[in-house]
Amino acid sequence: MLDEISREQRSKNMVAIRSVSKIESIFSKALWNRGIRFRRNVRKLFGNPDIAIQKYKIVIFIDSCFWNGCPYHFTRPKSNQEFWDKKIQRNIKRDQEVTQYYKEKG
Repeated sequence: MLDEISREQRSKNMVAIRSVSKIESIFSKALWNRGIRFRRNVRKLFGNPDIAIQKYKIVIFIDSCFWNGCPYHFTRPKSNQEFWDKKIQRNIKRDQEVTQYYKEKG
């Protein structure tokens, strides 16, 4: 597959992609300002939670409307709908599996 843009432009596009969402940043700053210490994206915990407060055994998942199929705000993409339907359904199913795991663990 040939890239239609230059390497420099592709590099600028990739640099602009953020690994932490704006919602995550706002939420984590609020926790930190209240003196609550935590870790982000803890890979050793099941489901890779966005925020983990290990002292109190708390995990927090911050789900966005698009990636997690929010019933109120999700807008289905117009192109490649079959791919996106499968992708969003798998995300929803994974969220349910992770929620069930942590409910069973208490």
